[in-house]
Amino acid sequence: MKILVVDDEKRIVEIVKAYLEREGYQVIAAYDGKTGLELARRQSPDLIVLDLMLPGVSGWDVCRILRKESEVPIIMLTARDEVTDKIIGLEMGADDYLTKPFDPKELVSRVRAILRRAEGKVTHGKALNVADLSIDVEKREVRRGDAAIELTPLEFDLLRVMAENPGRVYSRMQLLDKVQGDAYQGYERTIDSHIKNLRKKIEIDPEHPRYIITVYGIGYKMEGK
Repeated sequence: MKILVVDDEKRIVEIVKAYLEREGYQVIAAYDGKTGLELARRQSPDLIVLDLMLPGVSGWDVCRILRKESEVPIIMLTARDEVTDKIIGLEMGADDYLTKPFDPKELVSRVRAILRRAEGKVTHGKALNVADLSIDVEKREVRRGDAAIELTPLEFDLLRVMAENPGRVYSRMQLLDKVQGDAYQGYERTIDSHIKNLRKKIEIDPEHPRYIITVYGIGYKMEGK
């Protein structure tokens, strides 16, 4: 599998490249946002590791532009441990984040987990139906009637988890555990950003959702009617 690493700190790129190649991944690198965007379009990587603070075209802009063109998984790197930065990045469509400095082994672990989701190696039956949504678990496709709905791997898994048990209320941490794994040490409120993005794609009126319902003080549930 091919991974694009975009970071203006060459030492970080070298370390990340070494660890990923040791795991058998093919790694291509860019040191600014413009080149990263060009490589993403030309090379069609399976995953992108993207620093937010880039010269020229920022990582924020690269993420925003790519999300209009592709559902390629994105792990963003941020130099500041600011919850706001992370939430904004996730709302732009990033799948995960790491704060610098980070353990390269942790990055490799995140990459593996996201690519496993993208490949759809774990399935729980062939098809799920919630109201007028059809969810093909094996093909990892979502449709409303004849119209396909494009989701990121993490968004699909969130939808699948809740669709498997309509009416069940999931806490934010339970959802994180289901889609990221028990070892994930993320900030649980980031799940709100992913739910917000998912609603934009599946809800006719995201401000008044009919599928994914907020249970205040607890988390979310899927409405099956």
